[in-house]
Amino acid sequence: MEEPLRDSRSLVVQLRDRLADLVREEGLRPGDKLPTEAQLTQRFKISRPVLREAFKLLEQDDIIYVEHGRGRFVSAMSAVQVDRPITVFESVTEMTRHFGYKPATKVLSISEEVASDLLREKLKLDEQARVIRVERLRMQGSEPIIYSIDYVPRTIIPTKLYDVDWSGSLLNLLEKYKNRPRMSAANVSAVMLPSDVIGRHDLEGFGPALLIAETCFNAAGVAVNYALDYHRGTHFTFSLARK
Repeated sequence: MEEPLRDSRSLVVQLRDRLADLVREEGLRPGDKLPTEAQLTQRFKISRPVLREAFKLLEQDDIIYVEHGRGRFVSAMSAVQVDRPITVFESVTEMTRHFGYKPATKVLSISEEVASDLLREKLKLDEQARVIRVERLRMQGSEPIIYSIDYVPRTIIPTKLYDVDWSGSLLNLLEKYKNRPRMSAANVSAVMLPSDVIGRHDLEGFGPALLIAETCFNAAGVAVNYALDYHRGTHFTFSLARK
């Protein structure tokens, strides 16, 4: 059976998710061997380098393990069903689509400012360094579901602010400037939206939120984004597996 992959996520992320689904759908148990690279490249119509990158992500998630010379096998962690692991690194757009939403982005404000002490620490910036601040809402129909603020070092995006489309995926935008985030360090807390945000944007009904504050790094380990994402508590739940 052939299953060419087609959607808006990166090919590697699509394939990682599809391979994890395949383990469950085919009833593979811990210790069972995965199909060969040749079988999977033919089935999904992808290249071996893409497949190997997807395998790396599955290894990081402990879904599979490798025995050199023998192949790849299903790990014990595959038996732990986690609907939405909070450890998955992906754009907010990708994450909301996983939840079944079709979000629209409302850009609330864009500005350039001198980095605060906190931002200099998080983004490893020099004194007087400047950042771009982007404030946005993700909407599901008329309902706000995520309020977010992103900070990006000004040196990464030297273009005039209003010549940039801020309504799409920030990860894809940073990729355009050769600084796509590949990993992040995050803190998670249960909070209410700041009162000034509620008043300024008429968000009285937003309610409790799950705040994910994260510093995102490019492939070289350079900090390229500091993000504050407030996920509306009535719309999002995340899971984790402990080991």
